[in-house]
Amino acid sequence: MDKKTRVPVREQDPAIRSRNFDEVSFGYDHKEALLEADRCVQCKNPRCVAACPVNIQIPQFIKAILEENMSGAASIIGKDSSLPAVCGRVCPQESQCEGACIMGIKHEPVAIGKLERYVADWARKNKYTPVEDIKPNGKKVAVIGSGPAGLACATDLAKAGCDVTVFEALHKPGGVLVYGIPEFRLPKEEVVDYEIEQVRKLGVKIECNVVVGRTVTIDQLMDNEGFHAVFVGSGAGLPKFMGIPGENLNGVVSANEFLTRSNLMGAYAPDSDTPIYVGRSVAVVGGGNVAMDAARTALRLGAEVTVVYRRTEKEMPARVEEVHHAREEGVAFQMLTNPVAVLGNEKGWVTGLKCIRMELGEPDDSGRRRPVEIPGSEFDIPCDVAIIALGTSSNPLIARTTPGLEINRHNGIVADEKGVTSRPGVFAGGDVVTGAATVILAMGAGREAAKSILEYLGV
Repeated sequence: MDKKTRVPVREQDPAIRSRNFDEVSFGYDHKEALLEADRCVQCKNPRCVAACPVNIQIPQFIKAILEENMSGAASIIGKDSSLPAVCGRVCPQESQCEGACIMGIKHEPVAIGKLERYVADWARKNKYTPVEDIKPNGKKVAVIGSGPAGLACATDLAKAGCDVTVFEALHKPGGVLVYGIPEFRLPKEEVVDYEIEQVRKLGVKIECNVVVGRTVTIDQLMDNEGFHAVFVGSGAGLPKFMGIPGENLNGVVSANEFLTRSNLMGAYAPDSDTPIYVGRSVAVVGGGNVAMDAARTALRLGAEVTVVYRRTEKEMPARVEEVHHAREEGVAFQMLTNPVAVLGNEKGWVTGLKCIRMELGEPDDSGRRRPVEIPGSEFDIPCDVAIIALGTSSNPLIARTTPGLEINRHNGIVADEKGVTSRPGVFAGGDVVTGAATVILAMGAGREAAKSILEYLGV
């Protein structure tokens, strides 16, 4: 086989998968994984490791695959990642490890994410769990939030011997992994639940339906329940809207609410107790991964879907793979288009979006060219539902109920790159600090905070 090009990954046919919630990608089989692993040149100074937010020893686990030492490969990944099957599926490898791969200079980079998924899936199917020699250190740590940041932090603390309890506000652990990312990208029972169970096997306790700031405060956890330190990884679940006329009409929903209903509450199932309405046509406003997730979910629920984005496809923050999959499945795109009002009928229901054409001007703070309105170019896009996918911010509840904890103007907790906050003994990381970002960046922040906590505790 030509080593210049990566081994292709088998996928569901777009015409079939657009009507079901089964996983799109089938992943590599054993033969395919060996062929792709053989493309790695085993760099002495691997740039891919440095580009991975959790610093997985990538050449080492790929070498183990080649040697058909699958338990060894799983153990190598497990030293640095508690969610390998998740990350192998949803990480933006193209801008991280694979983006730094030396093969990518002249050819296609090694499919590191697909190989990580293969190893993690092998471990799950063969019920392989690396043995950890854990010696209790007598320190008790609370972790707020069971998303990627919280789970990564809890894992490293537990391995170091801490008595760790994770507090989750919702009725099921996983954070954005369960409420945000659709089943067809990330299977919940098969993948997410399994990897969370592996965290539990380290001795980590997870308590659901606990809203820190209401059910209990950080002060109470530390003063009354004996926790020596607290990590806040509560994410960014507060949706942003455009502030345009008509956003209070029936049929306007945040992508956050739409995906939570579908994913966490199983609203996509015909017999679900949680209703979800898509009508005949849906307009999704935004160009990130969440917008693609909402669009592809609405399509599977039977609607005609149009994504409305104010820049061009080149500037879209969504992964190229996700945009490609959306197009394959039949999602339409209206580029260089910006809503200026939501239209409705006399009964208070959405009937469409009033939009204006845009053109790209000079670059803004993001480095992308700023969209500028073209006067007199207004037009309407008919729709029954408008899904707003413009990002999220942190819920201020924890900060407001924790004296001495500094927040920024976006309600995010202020913390340095090591997770240290203004409040002694309280650490933070992930989306609650940075705003909405990726799973793997949140995990990296959780791991950094774990190091700081262990240093603070003197263990």
